[in-house]
Amino acid sequence: MSDHSGAKPRGGFLSWALWGAALIGVAAVLYIIVQASIKPHQETNVTEVARGEMKKLVAPAEATVAPTHTFYDAAGKPLRAADFKGKVLVLNLWATWCAPCIAEMPTLAKLATAYAGKPVAVVPVSVDTPADADKAKAFIAQHPPLAFYGDPEMKLPFALKPQASGMPTTIIYGADGLERARLSGGADWSGPDARAVIDRVLADH
Repeated sequence: MSDHSGAKPRGGFLSWALWGAALIGVAAVLYIIVQASIKPHQETNVTEVARGEMKKLVAPAEATVAPTHTFYDAAGKPLRAADFKGKVLVLNLWATWCAPCIAEMPTLAKLATAYAGKPVAVVPVSVDTPADADKAKAFIAQHPPLAFYGDPEMKLPFALKPQASGMPTTIIYGADGLERARLSGGADWSGPDARAVIDRVLADH
């Protein structure tokens, strides 16, 4: 009489191994889904459409929220970048002593005009000292529809992650408040190169 006592354990082991592998697979899928829902990420890489005037545009290595540092409007009302959440925010850091800043400001005004009525906010923040605030306000007044915003303590450039490398620096945030790209140095924001970038960020609105 033969002994088949070893057959069932082998069959049982194989069955348990298959079930175990299936459970591990399900757990892996669930882990990926949960991690994707917890960790913010970029919907698309904006630099894919960065051409011409936007060729210096750099996408962040990881999704970064805007700094919480306070700046002020012309009436002295305190604001933060988060106050523009829900819109694509084009945050431009500039100063009256910065020649490239002065040169590109009319193009930022044209960008703001091109997206009038759409969820896009072009916000130039002056880092001039309080002594030069009136000069900065007068300059911005020459470039409607831009409004004046000031950072008299000049802390916003250093609150960015990474810090701004110089003036001007323009950071583009998505409607979710996460940085999508930034450009260091002057550029022409009035043409199709810039609109292609803004349109890509708007597509993720």
